[in-house]
Amino acid sequence: MKKVFVINGGQHFAHSGGKFNHSLTEWTADYLRQLPDVEVKVTDINHPYDLAAEVEKFVWADVIIYHTPVWWFQVPNAFKKYIDEVFTEGHNKGIYHSDGRSRQNPAINYGTGGQLHGRKYMLTTSWNAPETAFTLPGEFFQEKSVDDGVMFGFHRMNAFTGMERLPGFHFHDLEKNGTEERINGYRDAYLHHLASLFQTEELVCH
Repeated sequence: MKKVFVINGGQHFAHSGGKFNHSLTEWTADYLRQLPDVEVKVTDINHPYDLAAEVEKFVWADVIIYHTPVWWFQVPNAFKKYIDEVFTEGHNKGIYHSDGRSRQNPAINYGTGGQLHGRKYMLTTSWNAPETAFTLPGEFFQEKSVDDGVMFGFHRMNAFTGMERLPGFHFHDLEKNGTEERINGYRDAYLHHLASLFQTEELVCH
């Protein structure tokens, strides 16, 4: 039995209704629930949550799937608050026990105190920025990918807990060019991506 925890980090705020990430979370949960031997739990950060219960979901899961838009080159403030509160609650409760260093030699081993070893995670992000802003010479992100640029810290955060990264999926140009045809094409491509992950032996239970 594979246990998957899906987090919808799409926040309801200002002009953003969080609709795309809500749909994306539904695509993910609906797909996974059709698979044999897969159990799914879902958290929407817009709804009230219990910190201890959220920690238990991280500890319970084999795979964590994060869905988040990117606002001003960071995750939304409510999603960041969720991470700060839940991960702090998880100190010595299954997420991490320390930063990994010893007082005898504090210069080494930082980031090795995680307790989520054996788990894997996948990140999706959604952007107004087109994909070409990351790939073309002279464009805004200086040819740095989403994962090696804006989301680098997010990936190191998960490494700090001991989790291993799975290939993610990034959705671009959804504000100025979020046509029905484009979103349907993205949905098909994303579900194919999920199938490529969950129908292989790469995902084993911890």
